[in-house]
Amino acid sequence: MRKLFTLCFVLREGEILLGLKKRGFGAGRWNGFGGKLDPGESIEKAAAREIEEESGIIVRDLIPVGTHEFEFSSDPGTILEVHVFRCQDYSGEIIETEEMEPRWFRFQDIPYADMWPDDIHWLPLLLEGKKIETRFLFGAGDTLLEWSVEEKDDLIRKTT
Repeated sequence: MRKLFTLCFVLREGEILLGLKKRGFGAGRWNGFGGKLDPGESIEKAAAREIEEESGIIVRDLIPVGTHEFEFSSDPGTILEVHVFRCQDYSGEIIETEEMEPRWFRFQDIPYADMWPDDIHWLPLLLEGKKIETRFLFGAGDTLLEWSVEEKDDLIRKTT
Protein backbone atom coordinates (compact mmCIF):
# COMPACT_ATOMS: atom_id res chain seq x y z
CA MET A 1 0.00 0.00 0.00
CA ARG A 2 1.23 3.50 -0.88
CA LYS A 3 0.40 6.68 0.96
CA LEU A 4 1.15 10.02 -0.71
CA PHE A 5 2.75 12.96 1.08
CA THR A 6 4.47 16.23 0.23
CA LEU A 7 7.55 17.96 1.62
CA CYS A 8 8.66 21.49 0.74
CA PHE A 9 11.82 23.43 1.60
CA VAL A 10 11.93 27.21 1.34
CA LEU A 11 15.39 28.53 0.45
CA ARG A 12 17.00 31.94 0.31
CA GLU A 13 20.63 32.97 -0.15
CA GLY A 14 22.55 30.37 1.88
CA GLU A 15 19.62 29.66 4.22
CA ILE A 16 16.82 27.13 4.59
CA LEU A 17 13.53 27.52 6.42
CA LEU A 18 12.83 24.56 8.69
CA GLY A 19 9.96 23.98 11.07
CA LEU A 20 10.14 22.38 14.50
CA LYS A 21 7.27 19.90 14.49
CA LYS A 22 5.21 20.53 17.61
CA ARG A 23 2.75 17.61 17.47
CA GLY A 24 1.94 14.39 15.66
CA PHE A 25 4.26 12.30 13.49
CA GLY A 26 7.82 13.61 13.79
CA ALA A 27 7.13 15.86 16.79
CA GLY A 28 10.30 17.38 18.25
CA ARG A 29 12.20 17.23 14.96
CA TRP A 30 13.17 19.96 12.49
CA ASN A 31 11.84 19.35 9.00
CA GLY A 32 10.50 20.94 5.86
CA PHE A 33 6.79 21.65 5.50
CA GLY A 34 4.28 19.18 4.11
CA GLY A 35 1.85 16.40 4.77
CA LYS A 36 -0.95 14.27 3.40
CA LEU A 37 -3.04 14.96 0.34
CA ASP A 38 -6.72 15.70 0.76
CA PRO A 39 -9.11 13.55 -1.33
CA GLY A 40 -8.97 14.63 -4.98
CA GLU A 41 -6.10 17.07 -4.36
CA SER A 42 -3.06 17.19 -6.65
CA ILE A 43 0.40 16.76 -5.19
CA GLU A 44 1.31 20.37 -6.03
CA LYS A 45 -1.87 21.80 -4.47
CA ALA A 46 -1.30 19.71 -1.35
CA ALA A 47 2.29 20.97 -1.04
CA ALA A 48 1.19 24.61 -1.40
CA ARG A 49 -1.69 24.14 1.07
CA GLU A 50 0.47 22.40 3.66
CA ILE A 51 3.20 25.04 3.64
CA GLU A 52 0.60 27.80 4.00
CA GLU A 53 -1.11 25.97 6.89
CA GLU A 54 2.19 25.26 8.66
CA SER A 55 4.09 28.53 8.09
CA GLY A 56 1.63 31.18 6.88
CA ILE A 57 3.30 31.78 3.51
CA ILE A 58 2.01 31.36 -0.03
CA VAL A 59 4.53 29.75 -2.38
CA ARG A 60 4.91 31.12 -5.89
CA ASP A 61 7.49 28.72 -7.32
CA LEU A 62 6.98 25.12 -6.31
CA ILE A 63 9.82 23.22 -7.99
CA PRO A 64 9.81 19.39 -7.85
CA VAL A 65 13.20 18.11 -6.74
CA GLY A 66 12.72 14.53 -5.64
CA THR A 67 10.78 11.57 -4.39
CA HIS A 68 11.33 9.61 -1.19
CA GLU A 69 10.03 6.16 -0.39
CA PHE A 70 9.92 5.49 3.33
CA GLU A 71 9.08 2.14 4.89
CA PHE A 72 9.03 1.19 8.56
CA SER A 73 9.87 -2.36 9.66
CA SER A 74 6.93 -2.16 12.07
CA ASP A 75 4.57 -1.76 9.07
CA PRO A 76 6.08 -3.77 6.20
CA GLY A 77 4.56 -3.20 2.78
CA THR A 78 3.29 0.29 3.54
CA ILE A 79 5.29 2.82 1.53
CA LEU A 80 5.17 6.52 2.32
CA GLU A 81 5.74 8.16 -1.07
CA VAL A 82 6.89 11.72 -0.40
CA HIS A 83 7.13 14.25 -3.23
CA VAL A 84 9.79 16.84 -2.42
CA PHE A 85 9.75 20.47 -3.59
CA ARG A 86 11.82 23.57 -3.12
CA CYS A 87 10.66 27.16 -3.19
CA GLN A 88 12.50 30.48 -3.31
CA ASP A 89 9.64 32.85 -4.08
CA TYR A 90 6.78 33.32 -1.66
CA SER A 91 4.50 35.98 -0.24
CA GLY A 92 3.18 36.56 3.24
CA GLU A 93 4.78 36.59 6.64
CA ILE A 94 6.31 33.48 8.17
CA ILE A 95 4.44 32.68 11.39
CA GLU A 96 4.45 30.01 14.07
CA THR A 97 1.41 27.75 13.87
CA GLU A 98 -0.11 25.09 16.10
CA GLU A 99 1.89 22.49 14.21
CA MET A 100 5.23 24.12 13.37
CA GLU A 101 7.72 26.68 14.70
CA PRO A 102 9.57 28.00 11.61
CA ARG A 103 13.18 29.20 11.79
CA TRP A 104 15.83 30.10 9.22
CA PHE A 105 19.13 28.19 9.35
CA ARG A 106 22.33 28.88 7.45
CA PHE A 107 23.22 25.82 5.37
CA GLN A 108 26.27 25.15 7.56
CA ASP A 109 24.12 25.28 10.72
CA ILE A 110 21.37 22.83 9.75
CA PRO A 111 20.50 20.85 12.93
CA TYR A 112 20.84 17.35 11.42
CA ALA A 113 21.09 15.78 14.91
CA ASP A 114 17.55 17.01 15.59
CA MET A 115 16.08 15.91 12.25
CA TRP A 116 15.05 12.57 10.77
CA PRO A 117 18.19 10.42 10.41
CA ASP A 118 17.78 10.14 6.63
CA ASP A 119 18.05 13.90 6.02
CA ILE A 120 21.85 14.01 6.26
CA HIS A 121 22.02 11.60 3.28
CA TRP A 122 20.02 13.67 0.78
CA LEU A 123 19.36 17.23 1.98
CA PRO A 124 22.89 18.44 1.04
CA LEU A 125 22.15 17.31 -2.54
CA LEU A 126 18.90 19.29 -2.58
CA LEU A 127 20.80 22.36 -1.34
CA GLU A 128 23.23 21.92 -4.26
CA GLY A 129 20.27 22.07 -6.66
CA LYS A 130 20.28 18.37 -7.49
CA LYS A 131 17.25 16.15 -8.04
CA ILE A 132 16.99 12.92 -6.09
CA GLU A 133 15.14 9.66 -5.68
CA THR A 134 15.60 7.89 -2.36
CA ARG A 135 14.46 4.85 -0.46
CA PHE A 136 14.77 4.40 3.30
CA LEU A 137 13.85 1.51 5.59
CA PHE A 138 13.51 2.47 9.25
CA GLY A 139 13.73 0.04 12.14
CA ALA A 140 12.93 0.35 15.83
CA GLY A 141 13.63 3.77 17.30
CA ASP A 142 13.69 5.26 13.78
CA THR A 143 17.12 3.78 13.09
CA LEU A 144 18.07 3.48 9.42
CA LEU A 145 18.36 -0.16 8.37
CA GLU A 146 18.73 0.33 4.60
CA TRP A 147 18.87 3.28 2.24
CA SER A 148 19.64 4.38 -1.26
CA VAL A 149 20.02 7.89 -2.64
CA GLU A 150 20.24 8.48 -6.39
CA GLU A 151 20.84 11.76 -8.19
CA LYS A 152 18.50 12.16 -11.15
CA ASP A 153 18.68 14.30 -14.28
CA ASP A 154 14.89 14.30 -14.47
CA LEU A 155 12.11 13.09 -12.21
CA ILE A 156 9.53 10.55 -13.24
CA ARG A 157 6.39 10.70 -11.12
CA LYS A 158 5.38 7.23 -9.98
CA THR A 159 1.91 8.22 -8.83
CA THR A 160 -0.37 11.03 -9.97
